[in-house]
Amino acid sequence: MDRQQEFVLRTVEERDIRFIRLWFTDVLGMLKSVAVAPAELESAFSEGIGFDGSSIEGLTRVYEADMIAKPDPTTFQVLPWRGERHGTARMFCDILTPDGEPSLADSRNVLKRALAKAGDKGFTFYTHPEVEFYLFNQPADADSPLVPVDQGGYFDHLARGSTHDFRRAAITMLESMGISVEFSHHEAGPGQNEIDLRYADALTTADNLMTFRTVVKEVALEQGVFASFMPKPMADQPGSGMHTHMSLFEGDRNAFHEPGAQFELSKTARQFISGLLVHAAEITAITNQYVNSYKRLWGGAEAPSYVCWGHNNRSALVRVPMYKPGKGNSSRVEYRALDSAANPYLAFAVVLAAGMKGIEEGYDIPEATEDDVWELTDAERRALGIKPLPQSLDAAISVMETSELVAETLGEHVFDFVLRNKRREWDDYRAQVTPFELKRFLQVL
Repeated sequence: MDRQQEFVLRTVEERDIRFIRLWFTDVLGMLKSVAVAPAELESAFSEGIGFDGSSIEGLTRVYEADMIAKPDPTTFQVLPWRGERHGTARMFCDILTPDGEPSLADSRNVLKRALAKAGDKGFTFYTHPEVEFYLFNQPADADSPLVPVDQGGYFDHLARGSTHDFRRAAITMLESMGISVEFSHHEAGPGQNEIDLRYADALTTADNLMTFRTVVKEVALEQGVFASFMPKPMADQPGSGMHTHMSLFEGDRNAFHEPGAQFELSKTARQFISGLLVHAAEITAITNQYVNSYKRLWGGAEAPSYVCWGHNNRSALVRVPMYKPGKGNSSRVEYRALDSAANPYLAFAVVLAAGMKGIEEGYDIPEATEDDVWELTDAERRALGIKPLPQSLDAAISVMETSELVAETLGEHVFDFVLRNKRREWDDYRAQVTPFELKRFLQVL
């Protein structure tokens, strides 16, 4: 037994932890949980916990249902919302086949494979997400209109505002679990908030995001409201994105930084940006996986709709933030398409794969775009070689299904499941008669 496992067992005993929740994520990014008693923990570390994988979205087929969840002791944390006495803790799991091999359908394993591939080239991938979400008052029933908890706007300081109390409680809870928060503020929409997690390696960040969503929903329930990470819950208000800053390190050196270069960006960084741009359309069905995601991408309010990059240009898909003199390790790029409902393991995997492809193939970077891309005409964008992102989930699926990059990164099982699941979602969506249609056509036709 290693030291980390011994630490977990000792902590469980000393803090009177009665339940240990083993967490993992299905292919769509939904958190799954099974609780074990302390007496079962040693066995869980050595052998894992068996479960029926065929009952989990995308995990396995019925005729090969047996799967094993093996906890990662480095992810052990006590859940602060479960009380001090007789507490509950959690660990993330890796999903294995009965013979102990990593499951090809495990989201966490998909990201681990992508990180290992970058590691073979000498790179460590770091990410820093800015997570947006809405807080609404609890509806009286399912047909009640959404009522945001406030009418604040961007960076508004609301006297005695409920969102102050919410953010303070959520951040306190996150930090008690070892998840560092960098910034928090009110966002542009009424009841919309943003909390930014501190830079970490991509696997830690993905684990932290799954915990983050759970904490936000728990704190919201405690305060009598509910939180939603839906990309575009209200038609006339901004969507919720997850702008993600990213960089590659070689040891302690930021591979994206080159003193004296334009924007202080190295050749590696420029090739990484090129990879993001070349493969942006292919990975959009992963970074923006729901029909509602495209209401955000094409709904204005600073959502990235076009494939281009720029220095400090918030209308670009890839933004290079302002360089801070003397802080080479802060050089980074920001990918602005991701929304808060993405599966972070799969999203980080395909974003990394796209950037690495640019480095491996030596892609040339196009000219930076300094214009406000939204204000250009279609003809002006065509003249500049600026292409649109897919405008619907259907279009995104059609592009992704021909992508060798995404198929290789996700693996055949996950790739096929995502395509099937998203085609079904699109078919279900397309079959709906919406309130818009009834309002527009019922009386006049």
